[in-house]
Amino acid sequence: MRERIWGRVGGVGLALAGLLASGCGGSGPAGEPAAAPAAESAASLIERARGIHDRALTIDSHDDIPFDFATPEVDPGIRGDRQVDLPKMEAGGLDAAFFVVYVGQTERTPENYAQAKADAMTKFDAIHRMAEEMYPDRIEIAYTADDFERIAASGKLVAAIGIENGYVIGRDLSLLETYHELGARYITLAHNGHNDIADSANPRENLGDAPSEHDGISAYGEEVIAEMNRLGIMVDVSHISKAAMLDAVRVSRAPVIASHSSTRALVDHPRNMDDEQLRAIGDTGGVIQTVALAAFVSDTAGARNAEIQAVRTDLGLAPRGGVALTDLTESQRSAYEHRMAEIGLEWPPVDVAMFVDHIDHAVELIGIDHVGISSDFDGGGGVEGWNDASETFNVTLELVRRGYTEAEVAKLWGGNLLRVLRDVERVAADMQR
Repeated sequence: MRERIWGRVGGVGLALAGLLASGCGGSGPAGEPAAAPAAESAASLIERARGIHDRALTIDSHDDIPFDFATPEVDPGIRGDRQVDLPKMEAGGLDAAFFVVYVGQTERTPENYAQAKADAMTKFDAIHRMAEEMYPDRIEIAYTADDFERIAASGKLVAAIGIENGYVIGRDLSLLETYHELGARYITLAHNGHNDIADSANPRENLGDAPSEHDGISAYGEEVIAEMNRLGIMVDVSHISKAAMLDAVRVSRAPVIASHSSTRALVDHPRNMDDEQLRAIGDTGGVIQTVALAAFVSDTAGARNAEIQAVRTDLGLAPRGGVALTDLTESQRSAYEHRMAEIGLEWPPVDVAMFVDHIDHAVELIGIDHVGISSDFDGGGGVEGWNDASETFNVTLELVRRGYTEAEVAKLWGGNLLRVLRDVERVAADMQR
């Protein structure tokens, strides 16, 4: 990982600069020690990273929304409790976000297919309402790669649309064209639970799922991918099984994306991509959008969260018992603080540096052109330092601290994803001709 060269917080890189400054870095005229540049100050590093962040087109490829999004109850134009809203995007310098049309997997019946379509349309309507009725002066929907750059240059935020779970297609391929016209520019082929298109990385026993149903992508799934290629919709391989993911890479005529996954070499989670999968993405021109979801970033996150929840449950804290932290007695508050401190010592919080470790691994394995960034906000999070859109700059700061150049940061923050989208648009144009 790059921290071995540059150091997680300046570490090795700054230590090396200090070593050179002390006279161990070669010699100048007449055998005198050569002058070495002083280590960059924290203030200078932040200033340099801020400039890079401001100039980059920053895209987060996965942000979830509820069914009552873009209503008075969930107003995206007002800073609130959600991890992504327009004020937080503006504060954090997050230029663009894929707002996600997610519908969970249920039993595959005609009635449930119809309900899944209706639920998808509810979320499409909400995204369009936000951009076209509520805040057209602040955010605009992008339909092409060029739109991202045009809208950002105009000073507005960019909204893009992804679909999470191909279940919303049901058995009706014509819906792909409907969703494309509404702005969908990627579709995650499956979610938690197998569907008609692909096997999931997380089979659902309550839905009667076997470990594998299609041994990867189904015959129908190959038709879905072909139609996505024809229309210009990116094929998203996050959430699907390894066999399905490798099938999708083989079947798709355009590069694929993993819209929100991290690396299995660092955390052995079924939602993460192992090195074989990463190489398949890189070899075919795709991109993995490394995700800042704590459980995928650190294998200690689950244990830490379980202990925190146990403390809260013991003290009857909201939402379980409806008691607020401010309602605790002095002795209860002291017990709470003591136990939380113990948890912090035993299980350090998952932080931005741990997240960037996953970026490092992917970059070193498959190259800078095939790695991007996503958050899974409002469906995940939990990474200290980037736990909502207002903290987006901290990711850039950590990248710059490790030695990533401005051009590399720009690729990670959106350049690679837009390059894939342009490839998908080109394949679609060729197929339509």
